[in-house]
Amino acid sequence: MAESAITIDLLIAGPAVSSLAVWLYLVVLRGGFWRADRRLDEPEGALGEWPAVVALVPARDEEDVIATALGSLLSQDYPGPFTIVVIDDSSRDGTAASALGAATRLGAEDRLILVTARPPSAGWTGKTWALSEGLNEVRRRSLDASYVWLSDADIAHGPSTLRRLVAKAERERLDLVSLMAELFCRGVWARLLIPPFVFFFQKLYPFSWVADPNRDTAAAAGGCVLLRADALAAAGGLAAIQDALIDDCALAACIKPVARARDRGIWLGLADDSRSLRPYRELKSIWDMVARSAYTQLRTSPLLLAGTLLAMTLTYLVPPLAFIAWPWHGATLAAVAGGAAWALMAAAFLPTLRLYRQPPWLAALLPVSALLYSLMTLDSARRHWLGRGGTWKGRIAAQALEDTGLGR
Repeated sequence: MAESAITIDLLIAGPAVSSLAVWLYLVVLRGGFWRADRRLDEPEGALGEWPAVVALVPARDEEDVIATALGSLLSQDYPGPFTIVVIDDSSRDGTAASALGAATRLGAEDRLILVTARPPSAGWTGKTWALSEGLNEVRRRSLDASYVWLSDADIAHGPSTLRRLVAKAERERLDLVSLMAELFCRGVWARLLIPPFVFFFQKLYPFSWVADPNRDTAAAAGGCVLLRADALAAAGGLAAIQDALIDDCALAACIKPVARARDRGIWLGLADDSRSLRPYRELKSIWDMVARSAYTQLRTSPLLLAGTLLAMTLTYLVPPLAFIAWPWHGATLAAVAGGAAWALMAAAFLPTLRLYRQPPWLAALLPVSALLYSLMTLDSARRHWLGRGGTWKGRIAAQALEDTGLGR
């Protein structure tokens, strides 16, 4: 009987001990992702010559935010030549008029180029097509720019952002510099889910590994990406990522090998003066944001989906369950291992909570957030199987339709 009880205790303890081992690996060996300490520094001194930059701003139904976003671009303190191209991607509202109005109010109409994008060609997703339309206009006008700045229409930047991006790229020989803008984090659901979103992204793509030329890890945050124009051309241009739903990370994956071959690098950090204007207040808005592309991140593989859900369960759900259920299962080893893993998890999450100015006690609720994100990922797969994967502002990505056979 004693041996049987010990065997049962070990079986119960197995998952909790495994989870503790996972968290020890994550904290010690996963590139210090949890530190949330990658920031864009203020450059010391000025460059001898500031290269020309062209900003591309794809906009679809952004009437409510584009004036603020465009105003932040037009207010940059960048010392070099700087042109802004806004691409109206078949908007059904007053996006174009709002953009023109913002430029007029600032007396900067001469620095704004407004492009009306044609409907996407077959095989292109909406955003990458809009960006390519903007690049085509840049070529047509023979605008000679060393850098292309991709900035979303719902992101507002501080006035020094471009100057700091270019200074870092020039001084550190970088072909891509990207900032993850601060996301909206007010309201119950945003407080519960937005900091974990940033935490999970850093865990998936440790920023120190992104910057390491000896690692293949590559990522970017699409709201703010500065890249060398010649590196983009060497990577095959935007056509290389024409069907990508997660276009920012796909772009970084194309640029990193090019940068390595040129003895250059890429860099990704957390913004301190760039913020998202899109208010994710309700659970539905956050749910839809994640479900739109989560299954694509898993390469629409049922096997990867199952593995991810199993890994999320082991990593985030087993520790609190093993600890809280101690009075029922009586396995001391399981409770101790689960409690230790839960404590490590919470401690690792604290820097991200501080970044978003949230109370420390929310760290204990990370398993709840993980459960919700797991359900969002499962729903992402369901939407894909129903032919509704990648839906964004009334448009379903062509690739999502092809994958289900509905687009044929």
